[in-house]
Amino acid sequence: MSTHEPKNLPDPKEIAKTYAEVAQRASNLITDHMKRQMKKGVSAPSDDLGIAQAFMEMMAKMLANPYKLAQAQMNLVWDYFSLWQHSTLRLLGMEGAPVAEPKKGDKRFADAQWEEHFLFDFIKQSYLITARHIHDSVANVEHLDDISRKKVNFFTRQFIDALAPSNFALTNPEVLRETVKTHGQNLLKGFNNLLRDIEEGDGQLRVKMTDPSAFEMGKNVASTPGKVIFQNEMIQLLQFSPTTKEQYKRPLLIIPPWINKYYILDLRESNSWIKWCTDQGHTVFVISWVNPDAKLAKKGFDAYLTEGALTAIDVVCDQTGEKEINMIGYCLGGTLLGSTMGYMAAKKDKRIASATFFVALLDFSIPGELGVFIDEEQILSLEKKMEERGYLEGSEMATTFNMLRSNDLIWSFVVNNYLMGKDPFPFDLLYWNSDSTRMPYKMHSFYLRNMYMKNLLRVPGGITLLDTPIDLSKVKTPSYFISTIEDHIAPWRSVYLGSTALGSDVRFVLGGSGHIAGIVNPPSANKYGFWTNDARPETPDEWFSGAKQHEGSWWTDWQKWITALDDAKVPARDPVKGKHKPLEDAPGSYVKFRLDAPKKKK
Repeated sequence: MSTHEPKNLPDPKEIAKTYAEVAQRASNLITDHMKRQMKKGVSAPSDDLGIAQAFMEMMAKMLANPYKLAQAQMNLVWDYFSLWQHSTLRLLGMEGAPVAEPKKGDKRFADAQWEEHFLFDFIKQSYLITARHIHDSVANVEHLDDISRKKVNFFTRQFIDALAPSNFALTNPEVLRETVKTHGQNLLKGFNNLLRDIEEGDGQLRVKMTDPSAFEMGKNVASTPGKVIFQNEMIQLLQFSPTTKEQYKRPLLIIPPWINKYYILDLRESNSWIKWCTDQGHTVFVISWVNPDAKLAKKGFDAYLTEGALTAIDVVCDQTGEKEINMIGYCLGGTLLGSTMGYMAAKKDKRIASATFFVALLDFSIPGELGVFIDEEQILSLEKKMEERGYLEGSEMATTFNMLRSNDLIWSFVVNNYLMGKDPFPFDLLYWNSDSTRMPYKMHSFYLRNMYMKNLLRVPGGITLLDTPIDLSKVKTPSYFISTIEDHIAPWRSVYLGSTALGSDVRFVLGGSGHIAGIVNPPSANKYGFWTNDARPETPDEWFSGAKQHEGSWWTDWQKWITALDDAKVPARDPVKGKHKPLEDAPGSYVKFRLDAPKKKK
């Protein structure tokens, strides 16, 4: 018998202790779950999203054409036959063209073993072949109505993504290597991570995307110096400290979305839009929305207009002594900005001298994949839930957005946290992405029905706010629209159509990347590029066909545009010396309230 002890083996006592702890935590979670279910009682499964109905319609249409179904099955068999041929050649030491390859940039199959090892290459290609045929079969069903088609395509993709071999320990080469290397400790730690996420989610699995303890608001995120100069029950208004001796005469007010928090524009010093604008000489103000609870359930879109946008405009003008300001609206904040401009146009209020829209919809005719979740049945179901609580829970909204990019925002973390047994990497963008917010019942219902479902905002007099019909065609304010080519939340073609609803001179710019990265794109990064076209054709595709591509960031293009309108300057404005005395330091208290804060143990 060898006298040498095996190296790097885990301590049996520690393993036993860990197993005991895991078993106890799992038992407690199961007990808590059973108690909750007993309180709720037994209820029939619901189909609020209409998924079952959509798939039943799809199957009926598919079975009505047996020839096409048989042809699809034969194509699948032929592809598998080709894969067997390819695999046989590899076994014999010969190379051949693969039958199926992942799309460029598919991170699921980035590990070299997916291509180099015979077995994993076979598993990968087998999955890709099956996924392709399933998707093509449901996507090409004839005579299926548009709504059902979108639902079937979307949820089929969710199913396909969930079954990727990269999501399972025995078919992921990277996980297998880690399991051998750690003697299975990765799986044990991963199970601990799973239990932790269920515990912190109060019985609901909320996959942790980053380490929230690595960030402190005001220190390494949302750290641009400034003051809270105004507060009501809806907003805190922040004014940021100047970094230049002079500032542009027209102050700059930013309306962020209330679906997320404002500090997406102030993540860190190197990519902060707010700091960059301040450094360019702008007097920057930003609204920080409250994270509402049931007390604000009756706050409608009118309230966001009066207590949010209009109040902020009043305060900015009062604070600076100016009668004209520049404004920016991001995403839903841009929708509110457009509504505000429509209202002010009706009232002959000309205080908004320029408007900038970040990936903001004024026309909802092309909602993208979000349209899957918006129809009468789903909104009725959502309204019922919101009415009971007074709001839409932030985690529900976050889950919807994450599903739009499930491989990047769900399954990659499942693999990392639960299979690899690793802690999530501290990433400021994902810290912000996890910082979800609630939606008041009355406001969200109005928004979904009138904007998304009926597309009434761009219709003259389509919506009425504060007893005033809104007509965007009456808006004559010079406007700048920045959209992004890969945006899955606000599709750029719909943003373009919205820009045509205004009766003013509009500059439309198309940036690279998506809803977040395409906007948070500082010049120092020199990434993505952007397209411009001075012509304003009727359709977005016509615009793009005549567009010119530029390198770098659109930020510098915006700065040229905004200063060309008015470049007059005044001595720098210190928020401490304004009419409105500071209430607290930026980023303020409203933004610091997080819904995903760990639950205190009883």
